[in-house]
Amino acid sequence: MIAFERQFWAANPGTRLAGIDEAGRGPLAGPVVAGAVAIPEELIEDLWRGELQDVADSKRMTHAERDRLYSLLTSLPGVDWAVGIADPAEIDAVNILRATHRAMARAAAALPGGSPAHALVDGLPVRGLPCPSAAIVKGDAKSFLIAAASIVAKVTRDRIMDELDRRHPGYGFARHKGYPTPEHLEALARLGPCPEHRRTFGPVSDTLQPKLI
Repeated sequence: MIAFERQFWAANPGTRLAGIDEAGRGPLAGPVVAGAVAIPEELIEDLWRGELQDVADSKRMTHAERDRLYSLLTSLPGVDWAVGIADPAEIDAVNILRATHRAMARAAAALPGGSPAHALVDGLPVRGLPCPSAAIVKGDAKSFLIAAASIVAKVTRDRIMDELDRRHPGYGFARHKGYPTPEHLEALARLGPCPEHRRTFGPVSDTLQPKLI
């Protein structure tokens, strides 16, 4: 899980490196959230073998496991972290890919101490980051820093969706987190979209079309 980090630091010793990942590209509602995590070269081995040895792809973890690791990542000395958010209105205005890239750039820029010198990002190359980057397909399962960022992004977004469930009861956001489950689609058809729905996404835009008689 730290092979990519070791490879980078072998060529760039002491350089500040961050991992960046996102959560929430596919849902019909709520924001897309990016996480960024930076850990110094001299500290990462000890954390990887110690307190953070269970860090892995957030999608493969239980809710409780993610919450526990989120608490550690956001409290351990030497671990810098930040999030960047693009809300549904921005997603509708610029499309989900651009909004995701903006959220990732915001997360990198918001790290304590400023943007890293370099970033490892999950998936395909990202435009607009405030630093050079390397894209790693399925990086959340291959890179420790990207996996850590995936946990920060996922837990942050899940908690946002829990709050949106309280603000907009009836849709079930706390259960499905905005994804197009049968429960969500039924509620959307019955209640229509709320302000947190992405109006350019097919199942939502379909509810806004005039019905032919």
